[in-house]
Amino acid sequence: MRKRGIVIGAMGLILILLVAGCGASSEPATATVPDGAKAGDLTPLTPCDYQPYGSQEKYDAECGTLTVRENWDNADSRLIALPVTRVRATGDNPVEPIFWLVGGPGDSNMGFKPPAWLLIKHDVVMVGYRGVDGSSVLDCPEVAQALKGVGGDLLSAESRANMGGAITRCAERLQGEGVDLDGYTMLEVVEDMEAARMGLGYERVNLLSSSYGTRVALIYAWQHPNRIYRSVMMGVNPPGHFIWEPENIDAQLAYYARLCAQDAGCSARTPDLAGTMRKVAHDMPRLWLFLPIDPGKMKMGTFLPGLANPGSAAWVFDAYIAAEQGDPSGLALASLASDFLLPPNTWGDYIAKAVSAGDFDPARDYAIEMDPPNSILGSPWSLLFASSVKDWPTKPIPAEFRQVQPSDVETLLVSGSIDFPTPAEFATDELLPYLTKGQQVILAEMGHQVADLFNVQPEATERLLTSFYDTGVADDSLYTYAPMDFSVSLGFPTLAKLLVAAVIIVPLLLVGGVVLIIRKIRKRRAGVAA
Repeated sequence: MRKRGIVIGAMGLILILLVAGCGASSEPATATVPDGAKAGDLTPLTPCDYQPYGSQEKYDAECGTLTVRENWDNADSRLIALPVTRVRATGDNPVEPIFWLVGGPGDSNMGFKPPAWLLIKHDVVMVGYRGVDGSSVLDCPEVAQALKGVGGDLLSAESRANMGGAITRCAERLQGEGVDLDGYTMLEVVEDMEAARMGLGYERVNLLSSSYGTRVALIYAWQHPNRIYRSVMMGVNPPGHFIWEPENIDAQLAYYARLCAQDAGCSARTPDLAGTMRKVAHDMPRLWLFLPIDPGKMKMGTFLPGLANPGSAAWVFDAYIAAEQGDPSGLALASLASDFLLPPNTWGDYIAKAVSAGDFDPARDYAIEMDPPNSILGSPWSLLFASSVKDWPTKPIPAEFRQVQPSDVETLLVSGSIDFPTPAEFATDELLPYLTKGQQVILAEMGHQVADLFNVQPEATERLLTSFYDTGVADDSLYTYAPMDFSVSLGFPTLAKLLVAAVIIVPLLLVGGVVLIIRKIRKRRAGVAA
């Protein structure tokens, strides 16, 4: 047992370093309610050095504290504080500011790194998300512990029941601490943004949102249409899609399989990528050498963050193809890495926002529907969480905000063609018809994360966003097609073998070195004695 613990600990340490080097979600920002503050008060912004989490770049910015009611509908609600940061425009004639709305839920809204070209004409404003940033944080260590699973399978019935208990215990503890969980909905977030807008003196604002943040942007546009000038939504999440359906995931895997068939390297390794994924997912080995494989963690990590973006998807496919060919080493390493690779979240906020969105239907049997026997992967995240949140007490938002409404706000929908969490067709079919001034750009072979947009073909992204914010017409003419790259220079299987070899060889070298030193000492002593 001790040898196995040493091995896993060493590998885990290396993996943490690898993940940290690749970037992580921004750390929550803190704030406290100023003495004598009232709901809606914004302290005067003072100069500050704003440095996004994980970035070396600093901005000359202004920081302040927004005081809001924990529940905007309750005049007697306690007050909470949210951080506000404004990065000033660098040009001489700034126009409407851009309010940033990050994805999640459960992630900080204070870690955006605005590119220089965005700041030429616009202030960029970040308002902390209630439940994550500021004085009230919905931490759920109970949920974090339950994510370790029970019995070596995170998606087993026993693990799901354990997760349900953890979620209930967290809600009860938070309520016992005086938290009004009904105050942590997207409607409340929108009112926070409005309070910040008024406090900063802006008549209208632009929005730039991603993933979950696009749902907040939608509600903002529905509630306060005259306050939104233009809105860019990336990785669009219309109402109903906090539940990931297995058939949508299978369709995305089939898309990847078609791309694999067109790629010489990928098609040489497997004639049917979707079939490979199905075979391994349905008959996953539980051990490689002395390292366990948790099939539930492997499936969770496969979907998020694995398949969210083409770069990480290539690593996933490499591990699954190797496993089908008799080498499950990559699965073992990915399974161990899942504790570090699963998106870091403030889990209470994640659950509160998801439940109150109204996407969960208590009449559905998620334990069966999210893991159909004929599905390639099922829907692992929805299987774990949708079947476990029935006792979370946050009330759903009103019905009118749980369905798409018509909007006259000028809106740009930006989608990737292989976006697993928010497929492009959701925006095309369910949202675009309701936008009288809407347009959509679908970027071929791009995934879900904003990093794809800002880091891949950045000049094209600059043209896309600046043209839309300047004129209301998005110019995507600079984008060029880049095919999916399935090649992996150092994938999970190779890393697993290197790490295990290192763990075994390094102690042997140390022992060998000690033996040589002892022999030299003995020879010297023998020479002195002679």
